[in-house]
Amino acid sequence: MTTLASEGAALPDTSTGSDRPAIAIRHVTKRFGDSTAVDDIDLQLAQGEFFALLGPSGCGKTTTLRMVGGFELPSMGTIELDGRDVTMLPPYKRDVNTVFQSYALFPHMTVADNVAYGLKRKGVASADIAKRGERMLELVGLAGFGKRRPHQLSGGQQQRVALARALVNEPKVLLLDEPMGALDAKIRKSMQLELKRIQQEVGITFLYVTHDQNEAMSMADRLAVMNGGRIEDMGTPQRVYDRPATQFVAEFLGSCNILPAEYDKRGGLRLPDGTPVVVASDDDFHAIAATDARVGLRPEKLVVTRSPATPGTSNTVGGTVRTATYLGASSEYEIDTAWGVLKAFAQNLSDDARARTGEQVTVSWTAEHGFLLPSAADSRGEAAPVTSNVGTVG
Repeated sequence: MTTLASEGAALPDTSTGSDRPAIAIRHVTKRFGDSTAVDDIDLQLAQGEFFALLGPSGCGKTTTLRMVGGFELPSMGTIELDGRDVTMLPPYKRDVNTVFQSYALFPHMTVADNVAYGLKRKGVASADIAKRGERMLELVGLAGFGKRRPHQLSGGQQQRVALARALVNEPKVLLLDEPMGALDAKIRKSMQLELKRIQQEVGITFLYVTHDQNEAMSMADRLAVMNGGRIEDMGTPQRVYDRPATQFVAEFLGSCNILPAEYDKRGGLRLPDGTPVVVASDDDFHAIAATDARVGLRPEKLVVTRSPATPGTSNTVGGTVRTATYLGASSEYEIDTAWGVLKAFAQNLSDDARARTGEQVTVSWTAEHGFLLPSAADSRGEAAPVTSNVGTVG
């Protein structure tokens, strides 16, 4: 659960046939005066990987992206692109392009001219520019929009133009800094699906920065969760969500019930009231459990039944429904139990199955749906930085 260096999805090398990582960030630190924005990050991205840097505002994710792009220089450490040390090179000498939240389109130019701008700067032949521009507009779903100007487009369409302009130069790496932040929720969801499709078609490594958990989990092959300038967890979206390394990660990625647990002499776990608890375990289980450990439970993994609980049964507790909120496809419950208030989500399969406020219910879960977390003191402070190795096709 906390052994993360070997955590990596099987990732295709779609661009060079090389085992070299597309991006290697080696023990990079960035300081602004007395403030440390990025603290000893070590990270590698595979060729053709969609990788997301996720975290709250001020965690260091955008600073990390800016150092990869050459807009900021590290205080310590090195950055390599496709095996080449680019740490001190300016942006225009790195084979990367960047898409920002602000589309930065030229308002006086047509869509086609905006897309072709970088190619013209490079002196590419006009015929080739036209072909590549048309192909890229078709890729992003804007075929036939070449003669329009930015003000004639919606926000989502402008973002597609910015993406086409970045991709038409065929960079080895594309950096995306909160590119959907200005879009409304419906368009943003559609763009997530489109962006993932485009990335898979072009096979370029994407480094995507966002504070939005849903964006990161829906698009990324792997993601890293940053907090206070450091990486707290890294892996596939499913692994990080189902088996987070720290309480911060567990709560940042979604709603989570956190319960204190005690490690008994027989090597098991019990809650403070003595109820035995069984959770998924791995090589770190006993080392973590022996500390001031906590048990994490996702609300959607809890089972709420309208029947009395059997005392002493593992992973089971009785309670009273404090609130029952109908959400259409599902209901959200707050349940008073001996362990405190638990939050649970349940599908509305039938009206009879729904629990009501004030009703006595049983809350339970299976072992694989619970996870063990180290104490808050072990989660931060002296914990070693997370490192990453590139995954390969297996």
